[in-house]
Amino acid sequence: MTFMNTLRTAFNGIFSNLLRTTLTMLGLIIGVASVITTLALGNGARAAVAANFRFLGSDQIQIDQDVQLKNGQMQAQGKTLTYEDGLGLPQAAPLIDRVEMSVSGTVKLRYGRASEDQNFQGTDAGALLNVISQGKVQPVGWPASNPLTPAAFIGQGRFYTNTEVLDGDPVCVLGYQTAIDLFNGDNPIGATILVNRKQCEVIGVVTELEVVSVEDVLNSRPNDGVYLPISFAVANLFDTTPWVTIIAHVKDESKMEAAKAQVAAYLRQRHGITPGPDGTYADDFRMITKQDVLGAQEQSAATFSLLLTALAVVSLIVGGIGIMNVMLVSVSERTHEIGVRMAVGARGRDVVAQFLLEAILLSAGGGLLGVAVGVLTVPLAASLNQGVALLDPRSIPLAFTVSLVTGLVFGLYPAVRAAQLDPIEALRYE
Repeated sequence: MTFMNTLRTAFNGIFSNLLRTTLTMLGLIIGVASVITTLALGNGARAAVAANFRFLGSDQIQIDQDVQLKNGQMQAQGKTLTYEDGLGLPQAAPLIDRVEMSVSGTVKLRYGRASEDQNFQGTDAGALLNVISQGKVQPVGWPASNPLTPAAFIGQGRFYTNTEVLDGDPVCVLGYQTAIDLFNGDNPIGATILVNRKQCEVIGVVTELEVVSVEDVLNSRPNDGVYLPISFAVANLFDTTPWVTIIAHVKDESKMEAAKAQVAAYLRQRHGITPGPDGTYADDFRMITKQDVLGAQEQSAATFSLLLTALAVVSLIVGGIGIMNVMLVSVSERTHEIGVRMAVGARGRDVVAQFLLEAILLSAGGGLLGVAVGVLTVPLAASLNQGVALLDPRSIPLAFTVSLVTGLVFGLYPAVRAAQLDPIEALRYE
């Protein structure tokens, strides 16, 4: 038999019972769609992890207070991680180049008869660089092709300097909407406002900002709030010594672990932490690097992807078993036809080719429909997973190839069984 004759015969066998053919392909459709959707969810999870921690550079160590939930509130463990701890860190740890520190909270702002309850950020002079690195907000209408600079975030006046931070000067920079609410459109630069009854000079106003990511729109108010020197905030806005977040920049990324060891030794010495009987330390602080976070999250994402992939593989196997079952039924129903073909000269390999081609056509049809369903399912999966799904174009040929291989593997046994029928017995079969 020629290939075209074999192909025509295979198509006739498939379309002779459309309902059975459709049900047979259903398992493969689900399996292929599952493979594509699974890979999209895994890629999206990895991309989300990278995006969530893009603010933490590869040369940075984030140092936080160790806290535990007690009586419904987060409480610091051990001694507080203080502003003074951060100031002495570059001198005590030779591998640390510089540190950035921040605290946050809420304050009441007053100017004349106007008053506002607002969030504040107590930071160093490089706070706007951190805002840029986080990539969550930008000036309204900022061209995507233009690089952001700290100056682009200042609408009026200026930001405070390192000297003002070290001296604890009573200066502040207002958010765009906060300035409008307090001053009703008047120029705020040089005016003195009350921050929790502490006088503070307004030296700058942040330009109007917009949220970059759609995911942050509902939970973000980028134009509200006030920036203050961290030294002023620590000294004047807290009843007790607040804990600070410290970001230490390492001079050499290749010596990250050694730098972490120096930081730990310095903080243990300042906080009086000694080793226990087993030689371990009960630290009252936590150190996190980008590699730590990404490694843990990548492992979780990989486990999640593996689980979903296993489910997809099960679907493909079920689809393959369906193909084998239908092909065995087809061989049984067409035993007499097989006998006639072999009696008039069809060879065993011709019979194998006919039934194997039917199995491959079934798997190809299921694979193509599965690809279509999978691509259409990715947006739905993303909406159910907080927008986290990223279609990888390479997953489409991969899933389709797996579908073809499934048809080939599970269609081989019925094809061989058909070829091994005795022609005489087959002709007698009714």
